Amino acid sequence: MIELSGDPDGRWQIGFAGDTFNALWTMRALLGSETKTDYVSAFGDDPFSSRQVAFMADGGIGIASSPRLAGARPGLYAITLDGHERSFTYWRSDAAARQLASDPDALAASLAGRQLVVFSGITLAILEQQGRRTLLGQLARVRDAGARVAFDPNYRPRLWPDADLARRAMTDACKVADIALPTFPDEQALHGDDDQRHTARRMAEAGIGEIVVKNGTDPAWLQVGAEGSAIPAFPSARPLDTTGAGDAFNGAYLAMRLRGVQPAEAARVAHRVAARCVETRGALTPHAEIVAAAGSSGLA
Repeated sequence: MIELSGDPDGRWQIGFAGDTFNALWTMRALLGSETKTDYVSAFGDDPFSSRQVAFMADGGIGIASSPRLAGARPGLYAITLDGHERSFTYWRSDAAARQLASDPDALAASLAGRQLVVFSGITLAILEQQGRRTLLGQLARVRDAGARVAFDPNYRPRLWPDADLARRAMTDACKVADIALPTFPDEQALHGDDDQRHTARRMAEAGIGEIVVKNGTDPAWLQVGAEGSAIPAFPSARPLDTTGAGDAFNGAYLAMRLRGVQPAEAARVAHRVAARCVETRGALTPHAEIVAAAGSSGLA
């Protein structure tokens, strides 16, 4: 999506961001050049879409076989800050990304041969029912072929017609996921979970073997199989903008896991990267700063 981020002097900066893209941006910073990264979606043919694709390419991120749709354009959101906490205003009803599952052959080609595929509840929310079925079916196939699938429910009530539909869609998504990266307040709002362990237990019962329940600056709860533990957060002393912090956590965690780092240490690195993210205005932290934050744990 196009991101409008306000400066303290009232000026607006234009960038490109979005939850799964933010995670991929962080992953790209922490993975070697031999690891191919693509953002699978659908794109328009307008100048902003062209700038969007070029921005991704400059960051080392391709678009695989994602279609370019005539007359389509990106979605748009604006960040409003109250101190360092953020809120969003969206314009996305006709965004090209809503068509990411409209061409099943292109989607299958984009997902084929992947080590890891990441999707979110926002991905599900912007699709029509048939698109959700198509996406989840394709994810089940690539998982059967050997890919790991990671899911962040990222519940945003305004994107769903009602909570019941969101719960059903999230439950179906959990059935195709190997790794879950939920945020506790979202899970509490949608499912009524009592605490992070409740969230992890519910997702484990759905068949997910590796779960990290984020909770802002409080410890994350890590559940791998039957073993659970709290992983202390790494609060920033200079918070500026919390936009994208959870996405940065996701990307750092998944990058570390791809590099063979064990889950508990991967979560500690992810906390450090998320802390650096909140010191940056907008959703995306410069790659060099991501590497520096991860390197403070001796892993980059």
